[in-house]
Amino acid sequence: MTPEAEPAKPAQIGPPSVAVKGERFILLTVMLGVFLAPLNSTMIAVALPDIMLDFDVGISSAGWLITAYLIAMASLQPLAGKLGDNFGHRAMVLSGLSVFGLVSIGAAFAPTLPLLLVFRVLQAVSAALIVPNGSALLREILPAHRRGAGFGLLGAGIAVAAALGPPLGGILVEVAGWRAIFYVNLLLVVPAVLIGLKHLPRVRTAAVKREFDIYGAMVMPVLLIASAWILISFSKGANPWTIGFGVPLVVVGAILFGRYEQRHSDPIFQLNFFRRRPFAASAAGIGFANLSMYSLLVSIPLLLSSRDESSLRIGLVLFVMSAGMVLSSYVGGRMIDRLGRRVPTTSGLIILAVGVLPIALAGQDVSIATLLVGLALVGLGLGLASPGLQTSGVEAVESGQAGSAAGLYSTSRYLGSIIGSAVIAGILGASDVDVDGLGLVFLLSFVAAVIAAVVSLGLRGRAAEVPA
Repeated sequence: MTPEAEPAKPAQIGPPSVAVKGERFILLTVMLGVFLAPLNSTMIAVALPDIMLDFDVGISSAGWLITAYLIAMASLQPLAGKLGDNFGHRAMVLSGLSVFGLVSIGAAFAPTLPLLLVFRVLQAVSAALIVPNGSALLREILPAHRRGAGFGLLGAGIAVAAALGPPLGGILVEVAGWRAIFYVNLLLVVPAVLIGLKHLPRVRTAAVKREFDIYGAMVMPVLLIASAWILISFSKGANPWTIGFGVPLVVVGAILFGRYEQRHSDPIFQLNFFRRRPFAASAAGIGFANLSMYSLLVSIPLLLSSRDESSLRIGLVLFVMSAGMVLSSYVGGRMIDRLGRRVPTTSGLIILAVGVLPIALAGQDVSIATLLVGLALVGLGLGLASPGLQTSGVEAVESGQAGSAAGLYSTSRYLGSIIGSAVIAGILGASDVDVDGLGLVFLLSFVAAVIAAVVSLGLRGRAAEVPA
C-alpha cells in the first residue's frame, strides 16, 4: 500500500487541521515520557560518589543502581508492550508516567541504599511501560509518509536527554545534593500527564480477545534477567558455578519457554516477529549499533583518564557524539519519509563504521583529534540510522501488535548495551587496560558497526503497512 493510499489514521482525533495539531501534542507527551529513561540512566552516574558517601557503601553496592535499572528496562519492555496491545497504549503510558513520578519522590526520600535500589527498579518498571507503548501510539496516529519525521524527533530528544543527563546531574548534585536528581523528574512527568490526559487517543484494541499469556509474562522477564546476570558475571571472571549450572539452566529454560510460546495463541514473546525480515533486520541492526556505540562510550573515558585528562575534557569529547546524534536524527527521519527505510538507514550505519575505523586502527594511541572526528561521524551515523530502524520495527507487524514489536525492539537495544559492557569488562579485565585491551575494544566496536550495516539491508525500501 502506498503512503498516499493509506487510510488517514489521524482522523480518529479530528479533521485534518485538528489532527495535525493533536499529533503534535501526542508527540510531545511521548517525548516527555521517553526522555525519562535515558535521562535517569545517565544522570545518576555523577551522583554515585555522593550516594556512596551518604550511605557509606562501596562502588560494588552502589553500582547496582545503574545495573539493575538497565536489566529491568531490557527485560520488561516486551511484556509492557504486550500489555499495551491488550489493554490500550494510552493507559500504559499514563500509568507509567504517574508511577514514575511517585517512585521518583520515594527515591528522593529513601533513607537506605536497599530502599533506594527498590525505587530505582520501580523507575525502570514504569519507564518500561512508557517507551514501547509511546512508540506504538506514534505508529497508530502518524501516517506512513510522516512517521519517519516523528520518530526522528523522538530520536533527537532521546539523544538530548542522554547528553543532558551528566551535566544536569552535576549541577543538581552540586547545588542541592544527590536527591535533587529524582525531584527534577517531576518537571517532565507533571506536564506529560496533564497533556496526555487531554490528547492521547483511546485507540481501540483488537476486537478478538485471546487468553492472556500469564505463564509467559512471568517466565520471560526471569529468563532475560538471568541471562543479563550471567553476562555480567562473565565480565568479572569465569565462575565455575555460573558455567556449570547457570548457563545450562538458562539454555534449557529458554528452549522450553520458546516451545511453549510457539504453541500459545497469543504469546508474550513473539518469535514469529523474527521470521519477518524487516523486523529481524531492525532488531539486529539496533542491537549491534548500540554495542558499537556503547563500546566507545565505556572505553574512551578509561583511555583518556589514563592520560590524566580532566573530567570536563572527557565529557566534551563524548559530547561530540551526542551532538552529532541530535543534529542528524530529525534529518534521518525526514530522509526515510522521502527515500524509503533502507537507504538512509544503511547509509547512516556505514557512516558509523567509517567513524569507528580510524579509532580502531589507531587503538590505544588514538589522538584527541582522531577521536573528535571519529565520534562526530559516529553520532551523525547513529542519528541518521535510528529513525529508520525504529520505524521499520513497528511497521513490520500488524498495528494491534505494535506495542509488542516496540518492546522487543527496545530490548534488543538494551541487550546491545548489556552484552557490550560484559564483553568490554571481560576484555579489559583479561588484559592491562592501558595497552592491548582498549585496542581490542575499539576493534569490537568497528566489527559491530559493520554487522549492523550489513543486516540493515534486510529493511524494506519503502513503508509497507501490515494490515491490522
